[in-house]
Amino acid sequence: MSTPPHIKVSQVMNTEVHLIDPMATIRQAMRLMSDKGVSSLVIERRDEQDELGLISVKDIAGKVIAENRSLDRVDVYEVLSKPALNLPAEMDIRHGVRLLTRFGVSRALVVDHDRQLVGIVTLRDLVLAYVHHEEGGVEA
Repeated sequence: MSTPPHIKVSQVMNTEVHLIDPMATIRQAMRLMSDKGVSSLVIERRDEQDELGLISVKDIAGKVIAENRSLDRVDVYEVLSKPALNLPAEMDIRHGVRLLTRFGVSRALVVDHDRQLVGIVTLRDLVLAYVHHEEGGVEA
């Protein structure tokens, strides 16, 4: 029986994170997603006591388009998920997979010891890195 691989979330995360103001319109958010080729955006904290937020294509599809709401009249803050699930950068990806599946989300923000945003990771990223490593591939 082999030992499960130990891979940190920080080894799998994407460090290119795109931020948007909560007062931006959904059309602006969709344009930014399209321009950057991403399916989610991070909403910054307003202050140290606030939490990070996240808006995804799925949120926009379900809460705006499916409800026939105006892309120009709905603001990001009306649709975002907050607080977004945060994973410590040092966490083992197996625990990250458990958390994402337990909460039924497909992505999480990655934070350092000071709660500063350092990246974003998807369930797909975590699972593929685990499988690749277990099959004898190079560590993520």
